[in-house]
Amino acid sequence: MTTTHAFWLAGREATGEATFDVTNSFDGRLVGKVSVPTEAQVEEAVAAAHAVVDEFAATPAHVRAAALDHVSKRLAERTEEIAQVISAENGKPIKWARGEVGRAVSVFRFAAEEARRFNGGEAQRLDTEAGGVGRLALTRRIPKGVVLGIAPFNFPLNLSAHKVAPAIAVGAPIILKPAPSTPISSLILGELLAETDLPAGSWSVLTVPNDRMPALVQDERLPVISFTGSDKVGFAIQQSVPHKHCTLELGGNAAAVVLGDWASEQDLDWAATRIATFSNYQGGQSCISVQRVIADASVYDRLVPKIVAAVEAQVTGDPADDATDVGPLVDEAAAQRVESWVDEAVKAGAKLLAGGKREGATYAPTVLTDLPADVTLARAEVFGPVLTIAKADGEAEAFAAVNDSDFGLQAGVFTHDLQTAFRAHRALEVGGVIIGDVPSYRADQMPYGGAKKSGVGREGVKYAMDDYTYERVLVLTGLAL
Repeated sequence: MTTTHAFWLAGREATGEATFDVTNSFDGRLVGKVSVPTEAQVEEAVAAAHAVVDEFAATPAHVRAAALDHVSKRLAERTEEIAQVISAENGKPIKWARGEVGRAVSVFRFAAEEARRFNGGEAQRLDTEAGGVGRLALTRRIPKGVVLGIAPFNFPLNLSAHKVAPAIAVGAPIILKPAPSTPISSLILGELLAETDLPAGSWSVLTVPNDRMPALVQDERLPVISFTGSDKVGFAIQQSVPHKHCTLELGGNAAAVVLGDWASEQDLDWAATRIATFSNYQGGQSCISVQRVIADASVYDRLVPKIVAAVEAQVTGDPADDATDVGPLVDEAAAQRVESWVDEAVKAGAKLLAGGKREGATYAPTVLTDLPADVTLARAEVFGPVLTIAKADGEAEAFAAVNDSDFGLQAGVFTHDLQTAFRAHRALEVGGVIIGDVPSYRADQMPYGGAKKSGVGREGVKYAMDDYTYERVLVLTGLAL
């Protein structure tokens, strides 16, 4: 019997009048049916969140921290079960799905710690000028209001955690909208939230279809929008509600630069292994997946065969198999799009060194060189297991190649030189520069976000908490300072 998953409306389970199917992209099997909220139920959730804004903001820190701690512990206890769900609905290899659950455990733990530290207040003497004698300013951060969190399919649990945990930590009600292809792991998150003592109405998980989202985006009772997804959709949201606060975590075209001082066999083996792994993990469906390698001319000829060998060693297959490195993309249409971009590049003159083949929703790990500058693959985010390699004459040319992109999320620079690291940090037009490793490294407590078309605002628990709040100053008068 197929399970029908309820959604979460103002902290309680609810079902609507319709359902949709969630299927496994590897074998097409039905993973589960998910209930769809009616328009009246969505209105009830929004009204409940709006009504509890003041109450939730005033909730004692220990209550919010205890709820976050509880979710963290329960995620850890149910790691294998939830990892199996992520793998089934997303197509993610099980070893990466387990890692995703582990990261979500940390996100909620970080949020619990930050909730206890949050809003301690900053006191500022104002008697630095004569008009401020006897005056003291106290600044605290206040929630901006209800958060509408719109999560993507590629990290269905952890990127939902990055919406929900900071909101709870600051006392901002949140309505989470998971991706239609991967909602079940977010609904399990709702199960764990329901075990806490958070106020009714302070959170909902609504499995709303994408075509009904404009009404939620426009709703004036939802002043904060946190969206992770494509740049096209993200900027359309921002342009439709310019008066709202929008945090947008969008696409990338991430580059790994291998400079001339990264030249020993050990250095190049390490770089090749990391590049191969993180151009293909999650099927390449990560905004900071390695899409471009820019190698100094002095190491290019030695590095390329090492990368090709490491890519060809990636095990492609059933995501439920512990040995699998690369599973299917989220659906066959995504794999067909990747296939068309690679075919276009090859026809235009790119050299195919590995991969280039599709079977259903699975696309083989692929390496190309000599990529023409005007093909789609050179400019857009492929969001698939495809890697291109280019040659650069020196640091300046390599850094210019990184910046020759509409996107700027993260970049990796393989160098041993500290001065080069600081020059990279200054020169590269990205949100994060990773030295000695690929751009795919992310620690969930660090600020994460991009420049240019990669979005606005920052995630990472503490930084999202700042995004969801504003500074309010209190001036006290007549004090003996």
